Amino acid sequence: MLNKPDIINISGPAGLLETIYLPAQGQERGVAVINHPNPLQGGTYTNKVIQTAAKALTQLGFHCYLPNLRGVGNSQGTHDYGKGETDDCIAVIDYARAQHPDSPEFALAGFSFGGYVATFAAQQRTPDLLLLLGPAVHHYTNRPEPQAVPDVAKTLLIHGAEDEVVEISKALSWAEPQNLPVITLAGSSHFFHGKLIALRDTILRFAPALLK
Repeated sequence: MLNKPDIINISGPAGLLETIYLPAQGQERGVAVINHPNPLQGGTYTNKVIQTAAKALTQLGFHCYLPNLRGVGNSQGTHDYGKGETDDCIAVIDYARAQHPDSPEFALAGFSFGGYVATFAAQQRTPDLLLLLGPAVHHYTNRPEPQAVPDVAKTLLIHGAEDEVVEISKALSWAEPQNLPVITLAGSSHFFHGKLIALRDTILRFAPALLK
């Protein structure tokens, strides 16, 4: 976890959302909202994958907001299997953008379940960068399937080649009809064990080109 983050509470549709705030480094360019993995499997805003994404995005000039979605940590409400969490994400996006009117760019990110949520939020608040990390696509049998991304040219999808939770074949089959490239990290598991530095470096390498 990054050192000494600020913890703020943001008003959401089901109550307050406990949120980590990390300021941009260097020249400010925008805000980023980063969603955690499935809380039913222990996912919270302290997850190392989303913390790694936040570290990269702050280096790129984004003010980062990492909410505990409803029912997680001290956030109010109850788990809603993605639907209510999408509404939570929208609330955090709107709050974050209002705090930084002079930093107009917007990045939306999520890992696993958080990536699933991000695909729906992106339909309502189109991001300048959509960062999907091992997103849970073609994964849930009792929930809606994510729609196509709003802009392939603004989407960065990174998946572990040895993902044991959301098999890479699911990401590829979701991406194929969209002509959406998938960056794979060789030897990486779902949680990018031993590959977090490579994940950070991959974001720093490819995200700036999508933001031009």
